[in-house]
Amino acid sequence: MPCLLHLDSSILGENSVSRALSAAVVARIQSLDPMTEVVYRDLAAQPIPHLSGKYVGVVRAGLDVGQDAALKTDLALGANVLEEFLTADTVVLGVAQYNFSVPSQLKAWIDRIAVPGKTFRYTEKGPEGLLGSKRVIIALARGGFYGPGSPAENFEHTLSYLRSVFAFVGIVDPEVITADGVNISARQREVSLKAAQAEIGTLAIA
Repeated sequence: MPCLLHLDSSILGENSVSRALSAAVVARIQSLDPMTEVVYRDLAAQPIPHLSGKYVGVVRAGLDVGQDAALKTDLALGANVLEEFLTADTVVLGVAQYNFSVPSQLKAWIDRIAVPGKTFRYTEKGPEGLLGSKRVIIALARGGFYGPGSPAENFEHTLSYLRSVFAFVGIVDPEVITADGVNISARQREVSLKAAQAEIGTLAIA
């Protein structure tokens, strides 16, 4: 049974464009394969704590946990987040662009899945990603226009960052559904959503 991990990161709840798009992506995949099992994590409603020095010391340096109950809880959460990612055949991310980059809630998730020996490894030739067979679909909403050739192109640090992160762990070609200019006007929001929904309708089974 294929497993799909669905992540949302927008803080806007029902008013979120990226949430609407990611939900549509998941619905499309389930319509193509009804046997798909979906695991959902709302990174805004249930934020993952940012990394602490103690956490990194245990995970990356093998330091002793000791009797720190809060650290044990955090380690268990990190292990669960990583296992969800490793188990998933497909990952669907609802991503809002805030101040030219990803929401901090999504960055906290990324910090929990970028783990040496699990999602990448260091070799004599440099880092090597370990997850090349995983499918990633990014449903991205941006208030303005940041695509190639736009005046604000150099301010775009969301999709470029996500591409780099996933390439680092071996996922070199994530699929991207984008709704741009959603804060320009109600009309532009409608046009962008319609175009994105049409693109979602063309998604195929991996």
